[in-house]
Amino acid sequence: MNEKTGNAEQFPTYRGKPLVRCGDVIYYGSMKDKYVVKLEVKSKKKVQDLEVADKVSIQLMYTDQNIRARKQIVKSSEKSGLYLAMDIADAWLSRALAE
Repeated sequence: MNEKTGNAEQFPTYRGKPLVRCGDVIYYGSMKDKYVVKLEVKSKKKVQDLEVADKVSIQLMYTDQNIRARKQIVKSSEKSGLYLAMDIADAWLSRALAE
Protein backbone atom coordinates (compact mmCIF):
# COMPACT_ATOMS: atom_id res chain seq x y z
CA MET A 1 0.00 0.00 0.00
CA ASN A 2 1.17 3.46 -0.79
CA GLU A 3 1.16 5.38 2.51
CA LYS A 4 0.37 8.74 0.91
CA THR A 5 -2.69 7.74 -1.09
CA GLY A 6 -3.78 4.51 0.59
CA ASN A 7 -3.90 2.72 -2.79
CA ALA A 8 -1.88 -0.31 -3.83
CA GLU A 9 0.92 0.45 -6.30
CA GLN A 10 -0.03 -0.18 -9.91
CA PHE A 11 2.10 -2.63 -11.88
CA PRO A 12 1.98 -3.22 -15.63
CA THR A 13 -0.34 -6.11 -16.45
CA TYR A 14 -0.63 -8.82 -19.08
CA ARG A 15 -4.10 -10.30 -19.56
CA GLY A 16 -5.20 -8.81 -16.25
CA LYS A 17 -2.36 -10.16 -14.09
CA PRO A 18 0.55 -8.04 -12.77
CA LEU A 19 4.08 -8.13 -14.18
CA VAL A 20 7.00 -7.30 -11.89
CA ARG A 21 10.50 -7.09 -13.37
CA CYS A 22 13.89 -7.14 -11.67
CA GLY A 23 16.75 -7.22 -14.17
CA ASP A 24 16.30 -10.24 -16.44
CA VAL A 25 13.65 -11.84 -14.20
CA ILE A 26 9.92 -11.20 -14.63
CA TYR A 27 7.27 -12.41 -12.18
CA TYR A 28 3.82 -12.86 -13.67
CA GLY A 29 0.84 -13.03 -11.33
CA SER A 30 0.01 -11.88 -7.84
CA MET A 31 1.95 -13.04 -4.79
CA LYS A 32 -1.44 -13.13 -2.99
CA ASP A 33 -2.47 -16.09 -5.19
CA LYS A 34 -1.39 -19.71 -4.70
CA TYR A 35 0.82 -19.67 -7.84
CA VAL A 36 3.02 -17.24 -9.76
CA VAL A 37 5.15 -17.67 -12.89
CA LYS A 38 8.83 -16.73 -12.97
CA LEU A 39 10.27 -15.91 -16.39
CA GLU A 40 14.04 -15.54 -16.65
CA VAL A 41 15.78 -14.27 -19.78
CA LYS A 42 18.70 -16.65 -20.34
CA SER A 43 20.06 -15.10 -23.55
CA LYS A 44 19.46 -12.08 -25.76
CA LYS A 45 19.97 -11.34 -29.43
CA LYS A 46 20.41 -8.13 -31.38
CA VAL A 47 17.57 -7.13 -33.74
CA GLN A 48 18.55 -3.95 -35.56
CA ASP A 49 19.54 -1.69 -32.64
CA LEU A 50 17.49 -3.48 -29.98
CA GLU A 51 18.41 -6.32 -27.64
CA VAL A 52 15.52 -8.80 -27.41
CA ALA A 53 15.03 -11.95 -25.35
CA ASP A 54 16.10 -15.11 -27.17
CA LYS A 55 15.90 -17.97 -24.66
CA VAL A 56 13.46 -17.62 -21.76
CA SER A 57 13.12 -20.01 -18.82
CA ILE A 58 9.56 -20.41 -17.45
CA GLN A 59 8.71 -21.76 -13.98
CA LEU A 60 5.25 -22.16 -12.43
CA MET A 61 5.83 -21.81 -8.70
CA TYR A 62 3.97 -21.91 -5.40
CA THR A 63 3.99 -18.56 -3.57
CA ASP A 64 3.98 -20.23 -0.12
CA GLN A 65 7.28 -19.28 1.59
CA ASN A 66 7.02 -22.26 3.97
CA ILE A 67 7.73 -24.67 1.10
CA ARG A 68 11.41 -25.36 0.37
CA ALA A 69 12.78 -23.64 -2.76
CA ARG A 70 13.16 -26.87 -4.75
CA LYS A 71 9.61 -27.97 -3.92
CA GLN A 72 8.12 -24.59 -4.95
CA ILE A 73 8.60 -25.30 -8.66
CA VAL A 74 5.57 -27.07 -10.14
CA LYS A 75 6.42 -26.90 -13.88
CA SER A 76 9.34 -25.59 -15.89
CA SER A 77 10.24 -25.13 -19.55
CA GLU A 78 12.42 -23.05 -21.85
CA LYS A 79 11.10 -21.23 -24.92
CA SER A 80 12.47 -19.08 -27.72
CA GLY A 81 11.26 -15.51 -27.40
CA LEU A 82 9.42 -13.58 -24.70
CA TYR A 83 6.04 -13.56 -26.46
CA LEU A 84 5.84 -17.36 -26.69
CA ALA A 85 7.03 -17.62 -23.08
CA MET A 86 4.35 -15.16 -21.90
CA ASP A 87 1.61 -17.12 -23.70
CA ILE A 88 2.75 -20.36 -22.04
CA ALA A 89 3.00 -18.59 -18.68
CA ASP A 90 -0.55 -17.28 -19.00
CA ALA A 91 -1.93 -20.71 -19.91
CA TRP A 92 -0.12 -22.42 -17.01
CA LEU A 93 -1.11 -19.77 -14.48
CA SER A 94 -4.76 -19.64 -15.58
CA ARG A 95 -5.09 -23.43 -15.34
CA ALA A 96 -3.31 -23.63 -11.99
CA LEU A 97 -5.44 -20.88 -10.43
CA ALA A 98 -8.65 -22.50 -11.75
CA GLU A 99 -8.02 -25.66 -9.66
